[in-house]
Amino acid sequence: MSKVEKALQKARAMDDVAQPVPTVASVAAQEKPLVLSGKEMSAYTAQIPRMTQKFQMEKSDLNEAKIIYQEMEDARVVESFRHMRTHILQNAGPKNCVILVTSVVPDGGASFVALNLAASFAFDETKTALLIDCRLRDPQQDHLVAGDIHYGLTDYLEAEDVDVGQIIHEGGLPRFRLIPAGHRTDAGTEHLDSRRMRDLISHLRDRYPDRYIVLDAASPAESADAAVLAEIADFVLLVVPYGKATESQIWGAAKAIDEQKFLGVVFNDEPQPRRIIWN
Repeated sequence: MSKVEKALQKARAMDDVAQPVPTVASVAAQEKPLVLSGKEMSAYTAQIPRMTQKFQMEKSDLNEAKIIYQEMEDARVVESFRHMRTHILQNAGPKNCVILVTSVVPDGGASFVALNLAASFAFDETKTALLIDCRLRDPQQDHLVAGDIHYGLTDYLEAEDVDVGQIIHEGGLPRFRLIPAGHRTDAGTEHLDSRRMRDLISHLRDRYPDRYIVLDAASPAESADAAVLAEIADFVLLVVPYGKATESQIWGAAKAIDEQKFLGVVFNDEPQPRRIIWN
């Protein structure tokens, strides 16, 4: 039985017996080391407190932008993303990783999940998070950047003279950085499937072992972008909006995913605490 089939079977079983929605903590995970050894990480973690932070969002701004923070009133939401982070770390082992987040159907909440998953990594003072808006036709994360965006992902992919440092922006959270989509383009899949994109992800991952990279991608129903990015990513997380996707649509989205990379399904916008089915 495939990982996707197991996840769907679990979801059906929960619905059939009308059980309360389980927390992520109830799902057993393999025992794996979460971080590098102290010696290996010390050279990198020592640099984290020195990351410049010119502006930081207030709690009211975070609430308005629907970004989690550690002291927020609804602790269940924070814990859901913390458990997502823990599950990913357990699967990644001692290395950092690249996580692709995409929705089964358009407007399914993948950008919300991607943003807050990255924010949850930034909670940890020994880790940094980088969110990349890969929705080149319809950017979703521009609101996180204070001021004008002069360069983004499309600018870097189209111009050899644009440096990596020019496209990385602060996102209003400590230890959190963002690469916005840049100017809109219809050549999204071609850009994301380019050698320059692959080299960029490799560079971003290898330069800082404490950096966890989250890719926010359009639904497979909209384009081939998610399938292309799934080849670059280490793991893929599928977001299913409550009541808006059929089982056949979930299967269709899963076809583009390597079974070894499939993390699980996040059921978003349920009239109960967010449900996550791991494998």
